[in-house]
Amino acid sequence: MVYRVTLIPGDGIGPEVTEAARRCVEATGVRIEWEVVEAGEKVAEEKGTPLPEEVLESVRRTGVALKGPITTPVGKGFRSVNVALRQALDLYANVRPCRWYRGVRSRYEGVDLVVIRENTEDLYAGVEFERGREDTRQFLEFLRKLRGVSLREDSGVSLKPISAWASERIVRFAFEYARRNGRRKVTAVHKANILKFSDGLFLETARRVASEYPDIEFEDRIVDNMSMQLVQKPELYDVLVCPNLYGDILSDLCAGLVGGLGVAPSANVGERGAVFEPVHGSAPKHAGKNRANPTAAILSAVMMLRHLGEAEAASRLEGAVARVIAEGKRVTYDLKPDPSDPSAVGTREMADAIIEALERSA
Repeated sequence: MVYRVTLIPGDGIGPEVTEAARRCVEATGVRIEWEVVEAGEKVAEEKGTPLPEEVLESVRRTGVALKGPITTPVGKGFRSVNVALRQALDLYANVRPCRWYRGVRSRYEGVDLVVIRENTEDLYAGVEFERGREDTRQFLEFLRKLRGVSLREDSGVSLKPISAWASERIVRFAFEYARRNGRRKVTAVHKANILKFSDGLFLETARRVASEYPDIEFEDRIVDNMSMQLVQKPELYDVLVCPNLYGDILSDLCAGLVGGLGVAPSANVGERGAVFEPVHGSAPKHAGKNRANPTAAILSAVMMLRHLGEAEAASRLEGAVARVIAEGKRVTYDLKPDPSDPSAVGTREMADAIIEALERSA
């Protein structure tokens, strides 16, 4: 069988790490026809938008995409392409496995967590009122009249919508994921003690959905306590299901437990499509230097193969990645005990090592 897959190289180190992932996927023997489309800063300069319609059309057509990181300006410029892509395609579930591989430098060993994050609501819905605008003044006046809430006139405001429908959808996804992957427990993360009508609704919905899955243990944690618990005793947790913002923050925390974003893959999944991408950013200062760690992109491709139903090829590729990292010889500088080790290899060379390990296992 031949699969059609959209390939979005991205910005910065994106083209290098996605090329490494593409080569590794092809080395499994799974037949892929890649449909390459561009998004990000360079495209924005040429076409006036970082996310041209042809990118969305391609993903709608193929149903699957492997994507490199794309730069998001801080405090100015266009909004996140990642957020826009997820919202446009209704990729409502962000799945971020955080698994420790032997040979990765970390304060912890044996961590194996999955963060499942709601992708479409919460503060990332982008419903904002900019300081000093007339519509913001009207909104502040509306709040004062309706609720007696007086906010400073120089305030910027972001709304935090959380619906019962989207909460049920993501919590059910988390339980189905746990059941399908032999996971033992789902923990809902919230701040319902303070945000009673948004996070409180999320928690109420999670408890109701959990009652339908008696085979999976369920518990909930307040987000600040969850952060402490993950640092102190991560072995107690398994699958975390979170509203958008908490999921974004906690997934980076969990990545830190297993060695950093360089080994952190992710999937964005909806009813009609899925986009797989490394969690790390575009690191423009390293672009074109054959220096970036391709592990997260390759593990994202592993997730993509499983999504396509190619579980055996996915397991072989993940095993090859694990063996190369454990051996510790042909890995990038950040995977060496001493990052200045002159024996560190580049992005292409690490991909070569993984392909050779894959071929030896065939």
